[in-house]
Amino acid sequence: MNHATVVGIDVGGSHISAALVDMETSSLVTGSYVRKEINTQGSVNEIIENWCEVIQQAQKYDSTSSGKIGIAMPGPFDYPNGVSLIKDQNKYDILYKLNVKELLAEKLLVQADDIRFLNDAECFLLGEVFCGAAQGVEQVLGLTLGTGLGSAWCHHGKVEDADLWNSPFKEGIAEDYLSTRWFVNRFRELTGQEVKGVKELADLAPQNQTAQVVFDEFGRNLADFIKTAVKQVGAVMVVIGGNISKAYPLFSQSLEKHLQTAGLSIPIRVAELGEESALIGAASSWKASLLEKVEAVNTLRK
Repeated sequence: MNHATVVGIDVGGSHISAALVDMETSSLVTGSYVRKEINTQGSVNEIIENWCEVIQQAQKYDSTSSGKIGIAMPGPFDYPNGVSLIKDQNKYDILYKLNVKELLAEKLLVQADDIRFLNDAECFLLGEVFCGAAQGVEQVLGLTLGTGLGSAWCHHGKVEDADLWNSPFKEGIAEDYLSTRWFVNRFRELTGQEVKGVKELADLAPQNQTAQVVFDEFGRNLADFIKTAVKQVGAVMVVIGGNISKAYPLFSQSLEKHLQTAGLSIPIRVAELGEESALIGAASSWKASLLEKVEAVNTLRK
């Protein structure tokens, strides 16, 4: 393989996925994708070993890989230094205040400087702006809807964390109403029944009217949130991703209706790249430096 490649990693609330990303084409190297379910309440050693296993599997696919690693990580997290600040989120509590970058570098036998952590919502939006649903759009708000609420803002090609998850919303914060736990709690409130997550609820919706009522209410909540968020950042498009976005047909009508009622005409797009967007975005943090290096080598060979 002649192109520079980087291992892109996406750390989710219950899994980790990895793939080699071609820096010239901003695309996944065919066949290199690896995914593994993670016990996020496990020991430090168990979590790090599982992460490294996935990273090494992806690396093995191409012996000429640059050796660089980009990791899309949920917050709160000290991204430059690689220190986890996640606590009380029912995931990765054991990593709180630990230098995850150094732990990974030691296990992988690489330099810590070869590992970069980035906000997962930023990575998701970066991937969609590069080659997905937001390609060519100058001002975009990206929302990742899953176990938590991620948000990022792209302005003329520059992506940054919008950090809207804990913004005041209704009787709490935005994440209280725009995450998997809201669906689980709301369905329990209305029926007394337990569901594991949004996928199970989506499967129920065609024959369970209350399940559809929950999705309609979520659409209203999301519309209310988008109205405020768009005004803050001046976006002309909203791209949504994460596991909840897979159920978009079940809440899209309610969402669009309430946006129209509020007089907000803004296109809502579902991420086109799926999980690939975060992998591409994370790896792309190395793009400029690696392509410059390749170009310099090619110049010397002439």
